[in-house]
Amino acid sequence: MGQGLGGQNRETGTLFGPGGLFGSKAEKKDNDTGVAVNAYLWRASLDTINFIPLVQADPFGGVIITDWYTPAETPNERMKIQITILDRELRADGVRVSVFKQQLNPKGGGWLDAPVDPHTNTDIEDAILTRARQLRIAQGGN
Repeated sequence: MGQGLGGQNRETGTLFGPGGLFGSKAEKKDNDTGVAVNAYLWRASLDTINFIPLVQADPFGGVIITDWYTPAETPNERMKIQITILDRELRADGVRVSVFKQQLNPKGGGWLDAPVDPHTNTDIEDAILTRARQLRIAQGGN
């Protein structure tokens, strides 16, 4: 406890925010799994990119980062995906996808950054949102 203005006691910020690591019991809902982001968006994100190996999956920070993935049909290209879940609610703006692409340098010397079709990020976000809605409906949510 810290001293607020006028000598009143107030709780100072905790490392994990109000309510601690998993939130207070008053903040919990029926579908709360202890993660700090929306559980449907989290599960849907993992389901959507399940064919790419993960480097990082942090359910408390809401960040998923894949390893580089080379599709069989384009062996001279590879991509990496970062998904950030921004909210505890299932909302259309609650997920952000960033796709990074590289192409093999034809002159040798490794990989070079390449432009990504601007619709790619949105297409993956839409797939995640669709899957999240399916998961919510399957569990009896509205």
